[in-house]
Amino acid sequence: MLAYVFWHWPDAHTEPAVYQNALLYFHSTLAEHKPAGFLLSRCLLLSNALWLDRDTVTYEDWLLVENSAALDPLNIGAVTGACQEPHHQVARWTVGSGAGLYQLRAGDAYLPVIRQAYRFNKPAGISYTDLYTLLQPLIEQSQGSLWTRQMNLGPGPEFCWHSPEAFDVPEILQALNLPTQQLWSGKAPA
Repeated sequence: MLAYVFWHWPDAHTEPAVYQNALLYFHSTLAEHKPAGFLLSRCLLLSNALWLDRDTVTYEDWLLVENSAALDPLNIGAVTGACQEPHHQVARWTVGSGAGLYQLRAGDAYLPVIRQAYRFNKPAGISYTDLYTLLQPLIEQSQGSLWTRQMNLGPGPEFCWHSPEAFDVPEILQALNLPTQQLWSGKAPA
């Protein structure tokens, strides 16, 4: 499973409620008119996105797809047909953005709610094998989902851990702890 992650924010003159309503309309329309391979979307509100030099509110959309073959239908389906106007409505007020492609490494991609996001990079001098050994107790003991970046389409941390609750992350990871507000969450396929 892959997730196209899109960070964005509106211009200073757009009311947050107007932007959010348009954004939720887009997500609900996309859920009703799913492109091939599209599973679900989430919309999270972050207090910041420091990797994008954002120290203020930033929206984070997660568009989950079955595999890389589903990216082309999503790319087309999100901006045409029934989704065209809802997408253009949000895009008209968006003044900045960034993106990345992440793969589910462990855990539950269909968490009912995400309240915490931890962002981190692999520490220098540690192998990936050692990193995953370090993370294994967290994976086993904590609810959540661990995502690892596959393609970087701009600056962004290599790993993301979503969780419904806060927990202690090993200090060596120097993780950004981002309390989140979940604005939209699609449902897991039946």
